[in-house]
Amino acid sequence: MCNLYRVQTNQQAIREIAGAMQERLNLEPDVEVYPDRVAPVVRNNGHERELAALTWGMPSLAFVTNGNPDTGVTNIRNVGSAHWRRWLRPENRCVVPWTTFCEWEDTKPRKTKRWFAINEDQPLAFFAGIWTAWSGSRGSLKNPRPGEHQLYGFLTCEPNDVVRPIHPKAMPVILRNKDEVDLWMNAPWTEASALQRPLPNDGLMLLPAEEEAVQRDLFG
Repeated sequence: MCNLYRVQTNQQAIREIAGAMQERLNLEPDVEVYPDRVAPVVRNNGHERELAALTWGMPSLAFVTNGNPDTGVTNIRNVGSAHWRRWLRPENRCVVPWTTFCEWEDTKPRKTKRWFAINEDQPLAFFAGIWTAWSGSRGSLKNPRPGEHQLYGFLTCEPNDVVRPIHPKAMPVILRNKDEVDLWMNAPWTEASALQRPLPNDGLMLLPAEEEAVQRDLFG
C-alpha cells in the first residue's frame, strides 16, 4: 500500500483545482509524508473548503489496537465495512494533494523505492480521502500522544497495469482535475463511489529508480 508520498506544490496550485478555500496552514513547498505525520488536506467545512494540517491514518478498528496507541489506517479499500461507511458522507470527505507517491519494488538484497507520477512533469493531483476528529492515544507504547486528533486517510482500488508490476494488490484512488474533485467532495455516495477506480494506464507513469544515498562509516 502507499505509505509514502511527496507534495511539491503551492497553495495557488491547490486552489486552482480544489477551488476557493480557507487556509489554516502555511504550506511548505516540498513535503515528504509518512504515516502518522501531519500533512496538508483540503476538506469540507460547512459550505466552504479549507486547507488544513491533519494526521495521516484514520482510526483503526478497536480489536486491532486492543487498547494500545493507534498508528492509524492510511489506505482504505473496503468501503462496504460499517467502520468506514460512517465517514463516506460529503462532510467527512477530503482531497489529499500529491505530486509523486511511492511503492516498494521487491528487489534483492533489499526493496527499492519506486515513485509514480501523473507524467514526467510531476503535476499536482489529489487522492480521494476521508477525515474525522478522533479522541484517543496515537503513536507507540513508548511514545503515546493522547488527546484530540484530526485524522485522514485515502481510498485504494485495483492497480492498473503501471502499478501492478510493483504493487499487485492496490493503488490509490486518484483525482486529476477540478470536476473529479468537485464530484468527490459534493456528490452523494451513489455517484462519488464511481471514482473508486484505477486510472487508465496512460494516466500514470513509473519514474526512473532513484539512487539511494550510500551509507559510509568513519573510514569512508
